[in-house]
Amino acid sequence: MGYRNGDVSHWMHAGAAPAFGPAALEDAYDLVVVGGGLTGLWAAYYALQRDPGARIVVLEAVEVGYGASGRNGGWLSPLLPGNRAVYARQSESGADGVVAFQHEMFAAIDEVLDVLEREDIHADQVRGGQLTLAPTPAAMARVKATREAHLRFGYEPSQVVLLDAEQTRARVNSVTAHGGLLYPETARVDPAKLTRGLAEVLRRRGVVISEHTPAREVTAHRVRTDRGWIDAGRIAVCLEAYTSRLLGGRKVIPVNSSMIVTDPLPAWAWEQIGWEGRECLNDSAHTFVYAQRTADDRIAIGGRGTPYKYGSGTPGLGASDLRTTTNLRRRLETMFPGVYFPVAHAWRGVIGVTRDWCATVTHDEQAGVGAVYGFAGHGVTATNLAARTLLDRLDGHDSPLTRLPWNEHRTRQWEPEPLRWLGVHGMYTLFGLADRWEERTQAEKTALPARIGSRIAGLHEGSGRRRG
Repeated sequence: MGYRNGDVSHWMHAGAAPAFGPAALEDAYDLVVVGGGLTGLWAAYYALQRDPGARIVVLEAVEVGYGASGRNGGWLSPLLPGNRAVYARQSESGADGVVAFQHEMFAAIDEVLDVLEREDIHADQVRGGQLTLAPTPAAMARVKATREAHLRFGYEPSQVVLLDAEQTRARVNSVTAHGGLLYPETARVDPAKLTRGLAEVLRRRGVVISEHTPAREVTAHRVRTDRGWIDAGRIAVCLEAYTSRLLGGRKVIPVNSSMIVTDPLPAWAWEQIGWEGRECLNDSAHTFVYAQRTADDRIAIGGRGTPYKYGSGTPGLGASDLRTTTNLRRRLETMFPGVYFPVAHAWRGVIGVTRDWCATVTHDEQAGVGAVYGFAGHGVTATNLAARTLLDRLDGHDSPLTRLPWNEHRTRQWEPEPLRWLGVHGMYTLFGLADRWEERTQAEKTALPARIGSRIAGLHEGSGRRRG
């Protein structure tokens, strides 16, 4: 095979990991955080800011960053974790609430970058923007529709800039680009350096981080681990794709996303590719890819591959199948012909997806339990905003954040098996058919299979949602 496969991710394997391990636990804490990913760590960070004397513990089943927080594409993006039309329809504030949500997402990018600078966390952060490539005329039409939707829901024209083919290729010289959409506010990060750096800051300030300590049960003001019960003033459940394992039901399912990273590319290859601005890169195909140019001049690129495992299975250490790895490498070869892309590492993780693809922040005041889940692939920025929102809910504050439309957002549960397996796989099969049809015909209209797939998924054309 010739490349590393699994081992959580390239990000988690490449850096020196702080050693936390299972910690000695007390019988009671002011705040118990379940989940050692970005949402949970941000919740602990801001809780400590509000009350430096608070007793806080973070319980992590495996290791800090083991879930999506250590495996993702490393985008601090303003894209909302949900379908704007659905939020607007359900929210009392309607479209105005979605606009406020969008403004908070932009502010959250600034907040994360400010924290990284203030806390001296080196996460390879570069604010190079995000560039969405349109590989076909139909994809270009979708890019234009997406921009119009963004402008209706809180973007300024300078925050979402339409580029023609020449302008796009001047940034990233992809031969397939018919044009693109530039989001200048987006920043690139190394997700493991961000997550582990934040955890190290918390440890220095007295937060207990206990790895290899899964939470088995959550009740009113109590959490059960394998070492007994812990009393809690407040409980923050931050498990994303793993939420249903603890809270039950079919609230959220784990959808696979796979990535590869290349060896560092030579200077001549970068002269051909361009990408000097180190934008986060994706395309507007239905079976889209997302990528970044890393600090050491590799390309990390991801996409769906095999999208869902029967019975809501999760990926463990994240070994990826050969077909998915090959397909991702071929996407690079199609975009940048004449360049060889040796694969150094392949892995996969899971994103949490609700039935309507909208994230939610919930709070049971009597039990003192709050939860966040359903980022659907837009979590690097949204985790920061979600943590601050969740803390306001747990503290009983009425704030602009607690009035955002993802608070107590109602979504129906996923269908039982085998219906959800058939639905998810059917949706992605239709998207693949649509991409091939659009590439072959060069038509300007989105192919019918994609419109059917979007209906199955609960997505709507022009809503601005990048499909999971």
